[in-house]
Amino acid sequence: MIQASRIAADIEAIASQSEVAPAVGYSRPTFSLEWAAARDYVIAEAEKIGCAIRIDAAGNVHARPKQYSWQESLWLSGSHIDSVPTGGKYDGVVGIVAPLEVLRANPAAPLELIIFAEEEGTTFNLGMLGSRAWVGTLSAHQLAEVRNKHGQNYWQAGANYGASADRLADDIFNSAPYRGLIELHVEQGLAMWKQDQPVAVVNAINGRRQYFVTLTGIPNHAGSTQMADRNDALVGAAECCVVLEQLGLELNRELHHTVVTVGRLNVEPNGINVIPGRVRFVIDFRARTDAMLVQGDHRIKQLVSQIASRRGVPLELDASEALPAMPLNESICGLARAAAAKHGIALPTVASGALHDAAILAPHLPTAMIFIASRDGISHNPAEYSRIEDIAVATELLTEMVTA
Repeated sequence: MIQASRIAADIEAIASQSEVAPAVGYSRPTFSLEWAAARDYVIAEAEKIGCAIRIDAAGNVHARPKQYSWQESLWLSGSHIDSVPTGGKYDGVVGIVAPLEVLRANPAAPLELIIFAEEEGTTFNLGMLGSRAWVGTLSAHQLAEVRNKHGQNYWQAGANYGASADRLADDIFNSAPYRGLIELHVEQGLAMWKQDQPVAVVNAINGRRQYFVTLTGIPNHAGSTQMADRNDALVGAAECCVVLEQLGLELNRELHHTVVTVGRLNVEPNGINVIPGRVRFVIDFRARTDAMLVQGDHRIKQLVSQIASRRGVPLELDASEALPAMPLNESICGLARAAAAKHGIALPTVASGALHDAAILAPHLPTAMIFIASRDGISHNPAEYSRIEDIAVATELLTEMVTA
C-alpha cells in the first residue's frame, strides 16, 4: 500500500543534502558531495527492498527488482535529484521517490527506477546531460567540452560516480528492456493549482532554444566620459532584455505559453565607477511548436543584432541548444486516464512548459508524464511546494499503470 508518510520522509531526507541552508534553498549540483549523498540515500532505500543497482556510462542510476534480469522488459520511471542553485524540495525529487514508493509497496512490480544525471543544466551550462548521453544525442567528446564551476568536464567530475567516456559507446540506450517511460513531476506552473487540479497527464513538452550572447563595449571612466561618447555594453544588454520581454508577450499572443527569458547576466569589469565594457547573458526561449521555435529564433537574432548595431557594441550570439517540441505517447496517456478513472478522478490533459528528461527519451521510447500541482505555480525557489497527498495520488496512478 502506498504510504504518504514514507514519501514525505524520502523528500525530507533528500532535501537535507544541500550546499546551502534550507532558509536559502536547496542546492545539489550534479556530482557534488551533496548530490552523491542524496543519490546514495535512494540507492540504499532501493537495496533494502531487494533491488539490483546498475550505473550506466552516462552516470544514470538504475534500480530494478532482483527477480528481473536487466534484459527483461519493464516499465521505466524516474527523474533527477540535481537542483538549480537555491531551488526547492520537489523539483525532480518527486519523480524519484514515487517509483521508489511503488517498489516498496509492491516489490515485484515490473518497474525500473532511474535517477538521471544532470537534468537542470546549471552545473555544466547544458541540460539533460545524463539522458542525452544515454540515448546517444550527446557524444563523449561533447561532454568533454562542458565545464562545471571547478573547471572539470563531465567525465572528470563524474569519474567517481560511474560516468565513463570509454564505456559510453558500449552502454548506449536499448529500448528492448523497457515497455515505456512514465515520469512524475511537479507542474512548476500555476494552472493546475489555480484550477484545483491535484494531478494531470502530460501529452506534450515545449521545445527550447538557448543562446549565449556577448556584447562588447568600451570600459571607461564613469565621471569623465560624456554620455554621447559612451559604448556601454550593459545599457545595450538592458535594452535587449526589455525588447526580448516584449517579443515573448507578442509571440505568446500568437501561441499560448511561448516564453522568452534572460536568466543570467555577467558584467565586466563590474566596477561602481566604470562604464561596463562587456556583458554576457543567456536567452532561454520555449514554445509549443517547432514552427514557433523557428519564427522566434529568427526574431531573437534579428532584434539583438539591431540593438548591438545601433549602439555600436559588437555582438557574439551562439546558439547553445535546440530541442524540438515533443508530443508524448497517447497510449500511455490513456493508461493514466484509465488508472485515474479507477480512483474516481477525471484526469485533465496538460502540456509542459518546462523541459524534462522525458522529452529526451520520447523519440526513443513510448513516454508520458504525470504532473502534480505546484502551490501558486512557484518553482526553482525554496518556496516550492506540492501537497504530499497529491504526490501520493500520483504514485497510486503510477502503480496502477505499471501493474495493469
